[in-house]
Amino acid sequence: MKAIRIHAFGPEDELHYDDVPTPEPGPGQVRIAVRAAGVHVLDAFLHEGDPSKIPFPVPDLPVTPGREVAGVVDALGDGVEESWLGRRVVTHLGLVNAGYAEFAVREVDALFPVPDVLDFPAAITMVGTGRAALGIWRSAEVGAGDTVLITSAAGGVGTLLVQLAKAVGATVVGAAGGPAKTARVLANGADRAVDYTLPGWEKEAGEVSVVFDGVGGEAGRTAFELLGPGGVHVVHGWAEEITAFTSVDLRDRAVSAVYALGPRMARRPGGMRALQEEALAEAAAGRLVPTVTTFPLAEAAAAHAALRGRKTVGKVVLLP
Repeated sequence: MKAIRIHAFGPEDELHYDDVPTPEPGPGQVRIAVRAAGVHVLDAFLHEGDPSKIPFPVPDLPVTPGREVAGVVDALGDGVEESWLGRRVVTHLGLVNAGYAEFAVREVDALFPVPDVLDFPAAITMVGTGRAALGIWRSAEVGAGDTVLITSAAGGVGTLLVQLAKAVGATVVGAAGGPAKTARVLANGADRAVDYTLPGWEKEAGEVSVVFDGVGGEAGRTAFELLGPGGVHVVHGWAEEITAFTSVDLRDRAVSAVYALGPRMARRPGGMRALQEEALAEAAAGRLVPTVTTFPLAEAAAAHAALRGRKTVGKVVLLP
């Protein structure tokens, strides 16, 4: 089968489209013929091998990246019911677990059936990015009286946060980089869209009560400064550097801050799986509509470069 392999850490051209053995499912596992593989921002840092940019141990080489796949079950391991064969499924594989490939294996208990109304890229988006968006959303109590600033509002999580905020009647200001992305933000339902690459964008955004910060750095700090008293700053991502502020900043501005990722989500009732099931159900019902940018699997290097360069819209997905 074909898979993306990293043989040496370095720039995107260290992502190689190689021939590798096709995996066989073990006991309690299935093999999935992959129809879509999700690209996470941490995957796009992995090929550098820089431990300061990934929150898990640097893996041994060679390695195949990828943490989310959707496809059709084509082989069963011992102990797996025959009814799984041929089913459309989606799953989260773990931190670094060979998703950039034509086939993947996973324990049957970790699978989610893909609703008939969803295609594979949409299912991939919801099992990872949708799960994250719901967990991030619940880190702040947003209501109809709030004005919400969402940075990276054209990204995978950001597009869903815009929809969630509009659904409760909040006023939504979406911040994105460049006119093409701000146009997409408005088309997604935001009340206003601002280009945070332009000087003075914060004046156009105005005071807000909630910030969902997926960019970090200077833009994240500027967003933090827009919070009115009693506001909340939710950190859920960063392009290069996390937004910097101190407890003194929180006191002086009378605001609060939340780091929304990881353990905070896992501690919710039902844990990550409950969020994944809910995200898939919300998309199947049409209440959340994922935005996807696709690349062929062989062009994983281009996908990583585009994601790192903030040139993509929505979730990035590889198609074998």
